[in-house]
Amino acid sequence: MNSLEHIIDDFAFLDDWDDRYRYVIELGKALPDLAEDKKTLGNKVMGCASQVWLVTHTSGDPADPLMTFEGDSDAHIVRGLVAIVLATYSGKRASEIANLDALDVFNKIGLVEHLSAQRANGLRSMIKRIREEARVRVAA
Repeated sequence: MNSLEHIIDDFAFLDDWDDRYRYVIELGKALPDLAEDKKTLGNKVMGCASQVWLVTHTSGDPADPLMTFEGDSDAHIVRGLVAIVLATYSGKRASEIANLDALDVFNKIGLVEHLSAQRANGLRSMIKRIREEARVRVAA
């Protein structure tokens, strides 16, 4: 998986929005497929027009666990957005995730303004779910 810094640098290099969209699609193609048995209702992100699944894994200190995520979507561009969200959050402590809004990253690379309203809402739903899961684990 690409690092968030790498993704931000690549976006800065690409001037044309068609190239940026193609890059997002390429990020989605590089995302490992989610196993079919993980594409459950419980892992489905509600509020997305496309089907999106997120799986959360935790390890380490139960009071502030390290969180990693798997994700997938049935739409190419959304799969790319999932890849960027995972690059933003995966591998961080719950306390850091709870305080990190990936929308800031998407705004920094100028992507939110180029998403349809439905995709932007779906993106917010993914981010909200990850941050809520992190908050619950920090509060536990």
